[in-house]
Amino acid sequence: MSDMPVMVSRVQQARELFFAEGRSPDGWVPPHITRSWMRCRSNGHRPDLWAPMATALVQARRHDTRGLLACAQPELDGLADHVAGTGCIAVICDADGMILDEVGCPDFVPKADRVALRLGADWSESARGTNAIGTVLIEREPLAVLGGEHFLNDNAILACAAAPIFDGQGAIAGVLDMSGEPARLDNHALGIVRLAARQIEHRLLLATARGQLLRFHIKPTMLGTPREGLIAVEDGQVIAANGIGLALLGETWETLLGQPVERLIGRPWSRVDPHGALITLPGGTSLVATIIPASTRVSVPVGELAHLAPRAIAADPFDALLAQAIRVLDAGVPVLISGETGVGKEVFAQRLQREGRRQAGPFVAVNCAALPETLIESELFGYDDGAFTGARRRGAPGRLREAHGGVLFLDEIGDMPLAMQTRLLRVLETREVLPLGGGKPVAVDFDLVCASHCDLPRLAAEGGFRSDLLYRIAGYGVALPPLRERPDRRALIQQLFDGLAQARRLRLSCHALDALDRHPWPGNVRELLNVLKTVVALATDGECINHVPLAHRDRVAPSVADVMPVPLGDLMEQAIARTLAACGGRVAETARRLGVHRSTVYRHLAGTRTGSG
Repeated sequence: MSDMPVMVSRVQQARELFFAEGRSPDGWVPPHITRSWMRCRSNGHRPDLWAPMATALVQARRHDTRGLLACAQPELDGLADHVAGTGCIAVICDADGMILDEVGCPDFVPKADRVALRLGADWSESARGTNAIGTVLIEREPLAVLGGEHFLNDNAILACAAAPIFDGQGAIAGVLDMSGEPARLDNHALGIVRLAARQIEHRLLLATARGQLLRFHIKPTMLGTPREGLIAVEDGQVIAANGIGLALLGETWETLLGQPVERLIGRPWSRVDPHGALITLPGGTSLVATIIPASTRVSVPVGELAHLAPRAIAADPFDALLAQAIRVLDAGVPVLISGETGVGKEVFAQRLQREGRRQAGPFVAVNCAALPETLIESELFGYDDGAFTGARRRGAPGRLREAHGGVLFLDEIGDMPLAMQTRLLRVLETREVLPLGGGKPVAVDFDLVCASHCDLPRLAAEGGFRSDLLYRIAGYGVALPPLRERPDRRALIQQLFDGLAQARRLRLSCHALDALDRHPWPGNVRELLNVLKTVVALATDGECINHVPLAHRDRVAPSVADVMPVPLGDLMEQAIARTLAACGGRVAETARRLGVHRSTVYRHLAGTRTGSG
């Protein structure tokens, strides 16, 4: 942590005042530390003792809280990677402060074990004195306890940051904590656990709330993310809410629960359009809202969640990937997304921006394969007035400068010409853009996300992509699975269909759903959406759909060798030569028509010139 020597000195002064002289340490340590020390002293704690770990009820507690653990698992997986290299651990506790699970750096485990920071240990204030877990349970807010701020002397080896996890009624369901040595705990630890706890709360409310759920936010792009507000409505009354929802509404659990929902939204609940409504609060704030019907969720007691399918706990299988990628991107590390065409790379990138530190900034997407080769330089880097014939008066900033303060998404970066790769590498190294025709560089600040459906390392080895640029953009890799390999495929198909067909009361028969589930989906989610839109468009209101128009792929096409005994490489060279001639020598158009990368065409040209020389 920063300013550690100064902090240690102040804590030592505070301990001297409190433990040796019996005086209040106000002003020397944070107020929550003073309050906790006072509670511990009144409870008879000694600062050099701690009780043995209680283990008898560990398995029973884990069984009782298995729903909480299921909802927290994606965040624990993400934190495991984050803390592994920092010498720290992350733990999740129940509402009594018992540690239910832990992940993190194996090197720190023996040190944590010496102070019983391990599975099954009771870290309530009454058992361990002032500590982040126990003090959060009493203060009900995220906080840090660093070094000597711990009441027990032995715990001074720890620096801890923790956040409460609230259920929909405002009760604490658990605590998420990150702990390590004072000199090694991440400066952003408190913010990280606060964000992770918020995501767990969101998942927990989606999984456990009865009735219908109203999701809302000031920004429409926040709907469907952990930053949305949620309230549960049953029989016209509000029965649950998340913390973000309370903040957006200006309410507390005490003032909101049990109130008629009409009081909040200013209209009868039955008149709210479930597919999108604008709600104006009494103070004039407008919120965009949609309704999640109870029929599309499974509402059960939290203790039963472990037995349910992934769809029932409303956990996106990409959540763990997303949580890790957000933390990495928020630290300024570029993210490279790989996956087949249509798997949702741009959607994933948009979620990185919406749920990360750059959410208030722009999301600028550039499809490198779609830009004409003659315009890609001016489109990316911008130009000044008069930079070239036909340039707009006053110039143009370019996509890189438009991304300042936000996220730049370079899709299909493998199709970027080598000359542009060199310029992009320079921008990433200097954080400055030099527009065409301009002599003055412009500073830029953005987070970078790239995507490609091709094998970039192989392309780099073949000379079609700069290796140094690959190392620069591939700080953290995310591989999105194709639809045919997703374990939630059937639930996803049903969810997407329900979203498209709900207003028309359409249903999918088991036969139709089975057919969709068995389909190989070479076009992935994009193909699936097109098929479902076609099905919905052709259906009659209220129909139970039994047939879906899927392409038959069970007939095996004859191989090239069967019909034309020519080496595949020769066929490709012939195809490139013919198409290049038909396109008047335009490389980009040739690559587009053949469905190959520009680098493939360039290699053909290079080989042709070498052979003719």
